[in-house]
Order: sequence, then structure tokens, then C-alpha cells
Amino acid sequence: MPISFRPAPTGAVLAALVLGGGGAALVAGPATATTSSTVHLKANPSGKLRFTTTRLTAKAGRVTVKMLNPAGSGLPHGIAVEGHGVDRDGRIVTSGHTSTVTVTLKRGTYEFYCPVKGHKAAGMVGKLVVR
Repeated sequence: MPISFRPAPTGAVLAALVLGGGGAALVAGPATATTSSTVHLKANPSGKLRFTTTRLTAKAGRVTVKMLNPAGSGLPHGIAVEGHGVDRDGRIVTSGHTSTVTVTLKRGTYEFYCPVKGHKAAGMVGKLVVR
């Protein structure tokens, strides 16, 4: 018995392959494509309570923000993302290490900041625009 396959409709992905009784069938479901992106920034290397940028952009979906606390900064720092029901903090790290936070974000504007007490209020904050 010949086996024939029909292409899945546009926007569908292969969900299961069922074999049995000498035949085969494809079962398709809706697409669940996920976009992931990584954005990078640094704490100010001179020890000022600032990041090297105050604006980041990313695509909607799974977003990873990596913040390097440069060697010689002398202060612990971390990275956090907040907005639209999201509030996630990365680890606080010492000089020469990287703090990372991964969140699933929809389109919109979020805030990123250093979660060390007093650092956000002192200016260690910026906007994350998700498109």
C-alpha cells in the first residue's frame, strides 16, 4: 500500500506521526514558534551607579538579558526586568561576572534595573523595548 503525505497547512507544525496497520497519518496542529533573543549590557566600569546604555531592544518571545559587571567596578550588581506582570531578578554578581535573567515578553516597554538596594534609585535603570 503506497503512503502519501499532504503538506501541512501554512502555519502548522508536525504534531505527531501515527503508524499502524500498514498505513501512516500526519497530524498537524497550530504553529508554536518561539522567538528567542539575547541582549547585552554592562555596568559602568568606573563604579558609577549606571549601565553603559539606558535603552535595549528585543523581539517578543523568550528574552535573555546579560549584564556584565566589569572587573574593577568594585561593586556588586545584578540585572532585573519588570513590567506588564513580569518581575524577575537575576543573580547579584561581583566584579568580573555576569548576571543573567531570562523572561518571556510580549510587545511593549519594560524596565531593566539593578536589583541591589539603592542602585535603581541612584540611576541604574533603563528601558527595554520589545517589538
